[in-house]
Amino acid sequence: MIAGIRIGPGVRLVTMILTALALCLGVVLGSGALTANAATTPVPTPAPTQSGDFTNTYTITGILRDGDTLVTGAEITVEGGGFSEVATTDDTGRWSVVVPEKGEYTVTLDVDTLPEGVALRDADKSTATVAADEWQVNTITRSFPLGADTRQTTGFFEQFLQRLAAGLNFGLLIALAAIGITLIFGTTGLNNFAHGEMVTFGAIVAWVFAVLLGLNIFVAMVIALVLGGVFGYLNDWLLWRPLRRKGVKLVQAMIVSIGLAIAVRYLYLFNIGGDTKTMSVGLSDVVVLGPVRITTGSIISMVISIVALLLVGLFLTRTRIGKATRAVSDNPSLAAASGIDVDRIIRIVWVLAGALAALAGVMLALYRQVSWDMGFQVLLLMFAAVTLGGLGSAYGALVGSIVVGLFVELSTLFIPADLKYAAALVVLIVVLLVRPQGILGRKERIG
Repeated sequence: MIAGIRIGPGVRLVTMILTALALCLGVVLGSGALTANAATTPVPTPAPTQSGDFTNTYTITGILRDGDTLVTGAEITVEGGGFSEVATTDDTGRWSVVVPEKGEYTVTLDVDTLPEGVALRDADKSTATVAADEWQVNTITRSFPLGADTRQTTGFFEQFLQRLAAGLNFGLLIALAAIGITLIFGTTGLNNFAHGEMVTFGAIVAWVFAVLLGLNIFVAMVIALVLGGVFGYLNDWLLWRPLRRKGVKLVQAMIVSIGLAIAVRYLYLFNIGGDTKTMSVGLSDVVVLGPVRITTGSIISMVISIVALLLVGLFLTRTRIGKATRAVSDNPSLAAASGIDVDRIIRIVWVLAGALAALAGVMLALYRQVSWDMGFQVLLLMFAAVTLGGLGSAYGALVGSIVVGLFVELSTLFIPADLKYAAALVVLIVVLLVRPQGILGRKERIG
């Protein structure tokens, strides 16, 4: 009874049920709040300790070896910035010193601790230094050569023969492409600066079929040769023939060829990327011919280049189309008056030039791998060979290419390899000062 009000059993039952519901609701809400708090409150994690952190450890290390014998028990002292520590080589000949920080250090081998009969190869080099700017990595290695120098050295004569073989190979590759340049110039008067991209085209086609599709390299070579001829045909049909019919002058046409070269070159870059592609076609075995070491790929390249050049020579001298090509090259107007279809001959020349450039690209790929600008890299050498041999002369292009190839490779015996292409152009200038018409060019009276 509350304040004189009597509470019946029904009211008490309802009150008990409401109280139970309130308690359950409170438990549920309380547990939900705890869960929410647990989800939103980050649990602190212990900070990582720095002990044993390899990123803060700087080491100078090395290994002592006398020929095939590991040297143990030798002492090496590392000093610098007030720090000094002595390390001793273990059973594997290794020694290691952990230094406190990046900086300059002096590493000294105590020659008195070397085993009996073991000595430095150079007695004046028992000390080495570690510069402060070398610490781009956490471990610096220093070595002390011991015993006699067993490395094989190559004499000048052996190096000369090796460079001679490489120069002959490179010269034949240049000749394959340069003959196409000189045939186009002889029949049209055009200096085609997009010829290097025709070389690259052949290399890329061979790489796609031989490496990506897994065909035999010689099958890929034939495909590249055929597609190279098609590429040359399309060049003339779509671009150069319409320009000839519109009477575009040679200077404007040359500028068009430069623009075409840039456009095609960057089209290659867009499609195959800027990295160098490896021509892994199983022709990298080394053949030793006396002092000369040469790969099977280079031998096959030289043989194919010689055969192709001989066939081109026979084509120009023994066939009717070849003789007509030489006639158009000598005098297009007179050849046209004699009944020769000049446009047809020019079209054939473009097909032949495209096929030869593609074949040169395949050979160059076997020699130096495949890249998007490989033809552009040798374009200047091709023009140098054509000019050196005599503009418009196919045989002159062959001779000029051999001279350029040999000089490029042989010059590395005397000058840094980075300058070898520049040296070839210097030879071109010197020869033209003495013989302006080129080696096999004909003198012409001006005026």
